Amino acid sequence: MPAQTVPLRPVPGPRGLPWLGNLLAFGKDPLAFMTRLRDEYGDAVTWSLGPRRSLFLSHPQHIAEFLASREHSYGLLEVGWSFQQITGESVIRSTGAEWRRKRALVQPAVRPRQVRQYARVMVDSALAAADRWQDGSRVDVHREMVVLSQRVVIRTLFGNDLGDRARAVGAAMAVAEQVMARELRGVGLLLPDRVRTPSRRRLLRALAVIDAEVHRLIIARRDGPAAADGTGSAGACDEGGGDDLLARLLEARDEEGRPLTAKEVRDEAVTLWAAGHETTSTALTWTWYLLSRSPEARARLDDELDRVLGGRPPTVDDYERLTWTRQIVKEALRIYPPSWVIPAVAREGAVLGGTAVPAGTAVWCSQWTAHRDPRWFPDPAVFRPERWDADAPDVIPDHAWFPFGGGPRGCIGARFAQVEAALLLATLAQRFHLELPSEEVPHRTGILVQPAVPLIATLRARP
Repeated sequence: MPAQTVPLRPVPGPRGLPWLGNLLAFGKDPLAFMTRLRDEYGDAVTWSLGPRRSLFLSHPQHIAEFLASREHSYGLLEVGWSFQQITGESVIRSTGAEWRRKRALVQPAVRPRQVRQYARVMVDSALAAADRWQDGSRVDVHREMVVLSQRVVIRTLFGNDLGDRARAVGAAMAVAEQVMARELRGVGLLLPDRVRTPSRRRLLRALAVIDAEVHRLIIARRDGPAAADGTGSAGACDEGGGDDLLARLLEARDEEGRPLTAKEVRDEAVTLWAAGHETTSTALTWTWYLLSRSPEARARLDDELDRVLGGRPPTVDDYERLTWTRQIVKEALRIYPPSWVIPAVAREGAVLGGTAVPAGTAVWCSQWTAHRDPRWFPDPAVFRPERWDADAPDVIPDHAWFPFGGGPRGCIGARFAQVEAALLLATLAQRFHLELPSEEVPHRTGILVQPAVPLIATLRARP
């Protein structure tokens, strides 16, 4: 029996300031602001971000309808000049026919068959990390996960570790992400593109480093290693094999036989890079934090790893058999979804819950507030991977959990990210427990939801 349709009845939210609207409250703590909209006003609330009228959605039915109709009924909401500079005109910022063309070209690079091939890189990278760890030593969990996930994304994207260049390029990517996060929450979001603040100039310098490296790699793929540095030395640029994401982007052809241009390849590669490593490292950081606070969940993980793997490293064929491991990741993504908001702008004719949405309205939904809604998740702040047991008693509505978005514009790397997180967790958890302090860890909100303080763990080797 289909669920009864929930009508959309927007109500006005908190009053804002002239020109700024609710920007200051949103910028101070966007997660608390959106939670307030849900709890104090309801499932559909109007508010304003600067001068733009906005609509915030909290009911899973409205969220599902919104995400399903984004391609046809909604346009992009630009979320800052910095975001545009980093992602360029990649599939994430394209619309209409151009979006369909680019998605068709990029999607094959992250299909399940390709993810199977990348799984070995994931496990090998985690084994190398575990080999460096020592019983009793202390590590910064987020930093360790950043280094690990960045190694995975660089090896799967570019075919190697970039050697001595990896540190400089990784630092440049970190600067780019920091600037983008700050702009999202401040008045910089409303500044004209022509304004060059100190932060924007920092971003341009960081992107120059990133773009030079990506350009070098593209040249190496298209013209051979000697062309990468202009020396004529074939040994000057060892870029690995030709089965990585970059090679697939360069080989892709649309229905008319056209490849992606060098600029389009750059945009897709940088977007995959930025989205890939930081999202996974953040998700794993929170996963270790939650596991350290749940001895029962950790013991059940140990049992599953011993039973399924028997002491050997995991493979992609173990992914479906590692049921509890996947549920741990899924529950961590529920409590601490790295991506916390999805916005779009209503076009003429947009409808939600049977109600017309005025053209130009910015429509928002939040993974954070939906995942922590007590109507769908009793005791929502409590880490319970058993919520996702096949025979769990509570029915979780569709789109009450959507860490990777949904509908036709859902994250094309969702399968890659879920396999990566589970295999990295399984590989490391086979050999180590991470002991973290028992204190509650606050979060900070930028582009992603991350710990606001360093998480320093003591490594304990499993017997």
